[in-house]
Amino acid sequence: MDFKASILLVDDEQNILKTVRICLEAAGFQVTAIANPLEALDAVRKKLFDIAFFDLKMSPMDGMQLLKETRQISPETTIILMTAHGSVDSAVEAMKLGAYDYLQKPFEFTELQHFTEKVFEHHRLRRELRALKEELARRGGGDEIITRSDRMKSVLTLATQVAASAITVLIEGESGTGKELLARMIHEKSPRAGNPFITVNCAALAETLLESELFGHVKGAFTGAVKDREGRFEAAHEGTVLLDEIGDVAPATQVKLLRFLQSKELERVGETSTRKVDVRVIAATNRDLEEAVRTGTFREDLYYRLNAVKLKLPPLRERSEDIPLLVQHFLSRSGTTSEVGPDVAQVLGTYPWKGNIRELENVVERAVILAHGGPIEMHHLPEEFQMLAGSHRPLSLDEMERQHIIRVLRIAKDLDEAAGILGIDPATLWRKRKKYGL
Repeated sequence: MDFKASILLVDDEQNILKTVRICLEAAGFQVTAIANPLEALDAVRKKLFDIAFFDLKMSPMDGMQLLKETRQISPETTIILMTAHGSVDSAVEAMKLGAYDYLQKPFEFTELQHFTEKVFEHHRLRRELRALKEELARRGGGDEIITRSDRMKSVLTLATQVAASAITVLIEGESGTGKELLARMIHEKSPRAGNPFITVNCAALAETLLESELFGHVKGAFTGAVKDREGRFEAAHEGTVLLDEIGDVAPATQVKLLRFLQSKELERVGETSTRKVDVRVIAATNRDLEEAVRTGTFREDLYYRLNAVKLKLPPLRERSEDIPLLVQHFLSRSGTTSEVGPDVAQVLGTYPWKGNIRELENVVERAVILAHGGPIEMHHLPEEFQMLAGSHRPLSLDEMERQHIIRVLRIAKDLDEAAGILGIDPATLWRKRKKYGL
């Protein structure tokens, strides 16, 4: 039998020890039940337990002291205190000493099983979080591409292999998949790493401006050309130029670009003399260039010149195993103490991410701001995530109310009208907006 988790149960009342053990074993947990807290400490020294339940009132060592000792020996263990003598003061003290929660006797067995499932999910998530942090620490942070995906690892392996050469590389991938980051990685792993890396967004410039941007111009070449100006290729001499959104380059500029790639020579706009430039070109696109070639909007000879090596980045929805790692990376980079709960982690893992990594980064940054250092909860995510979560589980009354208020606020012309539609006064609406962070 595969157990969910190993649990240490310590209580000096034999009847409770036996019945709680049976209850937890019926739920699929492996339970070590010990009546003497000193013997329990010996067990903690010999074995790593996932979860521990300690009774508060025991001898010769009470649950609070056992908690302190266990935390020193096994800080990874998630500890719960049980007591029939509960008080606010002892609950607060237990939390300060590192207890995850506080359980009052008597309790129903079904309630205990559900509670333990929740504790185990927290423990599992915390264990995964530690592993992610350790993996990120090994990687050294920065802008390194973070992945566990076999497909991405294959792309990175090929990128590393071609980095040492001057061969032209074509990177394909949806918007937000990290094309510029991959291009920069190739540059930094190449012999050109100490020289310029320059990005040109071909879609952001008109045809005449793009030609001048790439090749430069001389004074008087066109209206506004008040002095000579070198282009991006010259500025990146002995370095790398990334031509982002290469599929949007106009046909006339495609011809000049092809000529440059063949000869490594260029003419500034308005100039007849040629200049020799040593630059590596990496092109990136979110379009299907083969289809553009078939439809005649992209030159076939330029396509094959650019496509010496093709690197295709998979969308985030096809590498969902990377989502927890990326979320932790963005959290660590923000410097926040916030962490994501199991329900948030689940919905982040199932969302389709049409905007890919860039969209994920934006969602995490938004959640960090709204959480104010506390745990990131469902209401810190945009509404579409909450609706996705609602499609997998019944909504609580608070969640239903929050989503209904959001819908009304969108259609109402002002807050007074929204309050009228909801059948509440404006002051109540103000309190509910504050409660739900709206």
